[in-house]
Amino acid sequence: MSKLGDLGAKLYRGEVGYDFVGKRFVWYGVSILITITAAVALAVQGLNMGIEFKGGAVFTTPKTSVSVARATQAAEKASGHDAIVQELGTGGLRIQISGLDTDSAASVKKQLGTDLKVDAGQINADLVGPSWGEQIANKAWTGLAIFMVLVVVYLAIAFEWRMAVAALVALIHDLTITVGVYALVGFEVTPGTVIGLLTILGYSLYDTVVVFDGLKEGAKDITKQTRWTFSDVANRSINGTLVRSINTTVVALLPVAALLFIGGGFLGAGMLNDISLSLFVGLAAGAYSSIFIATPLVVDLKEREPAMKALKKRVLAKRAAAAAKGEDVEGGAEGDDTPEVVAQGGQGRRRR
Repeated sequence: MSKLGDLGAKLYRGEVGYDFVGKRFVWYGVSILITITAAVALAVQGLNMGIEFKGGAVFTTPKTSVSVARATQAAEKASGHDAIVQELGTGGLRIQISGLDTDSAASVKKQLGTDLKVDAGQINADLVGPSWGEQIANKAWTGLAIFMVLVVVYLAIAFEWRMAVAALVALIHDLTITVGVYALVGFEVTPGTVIGLLTILGYSLYDTVVVFDGLKEGAKDITKQTRWTFSDVANRSINGTLVRSINTTVVALLPVAALLFIGGGFLGAGMLNDISLSLFVGLAAGAYSSIFIATPLVVDLKEREPAMKALKKRVLAKRAAAAAKGEDVEGGAEGDDTPEVVAQGGQGRRRR
């Protein structure tokens, strides 16, 4: 068995583990700091919205010997607006000009033909009106809101409202960080970005539900025993699925990293950046929030209940008494006929 597989087996059986829940305020602080940084970047720099959202024109030229830098200068001079120019595999150029209306597009197209030394009739022009872009943006926000509502309703029914709230906070956490990174790096926000955001929310929710399922099973009849607190069971649930979460996240990040760093960076396929950046940042943030944010939040909410407070008091008292006698602090006393729930990797097991 590999070292990682052996570690995963030990985590699943509860032989080793890391106290994620006990150090939850450290993770909260890290997340708050990252979120504040993202919010400041969003407020100061804002998002670089694509023409699909604010309107403009995209001109695709046939093969030309004009450089990207020279084409950018020509496009901005002809239109009076900022331009983004990308070189295509055909040798042509893709020139994106935001804020360009339909009336001026024809004259800009003609001027581009002259400056780039190509036939203006062979330049393909795609125009996007600002009203259409506004409709796309509104539909994107509506779809996101519906997704959030459905997630909360489903989790509240399948698990409980505390888990639904924790999952919602984790999703908002992932969205804020991803959008903040877009503001920091200045990548263009396109419909592909929206698709990427919705995709990473699904990944984040998947990891969270896996841990929640283990927690739900491990915490069944938890108040009928005096061995584990709710925090203990939650921590074992996280540890039991930790290697699985790492494996799935790494496997998902590898092809996305190839798109972002090789396709978008090294090969210069800038159109891949809009979706690959959201996927890369969102997948990493989703894996982090599932482990460090969602489950610890459930613990904070759950242990406010009187029954959980009483359980924690009984468990700590029993451990203190066992420690005073030199007995195993976590082990149950011999002859104790109280059912005890032993959560190993999220699997509940009763022992008498």
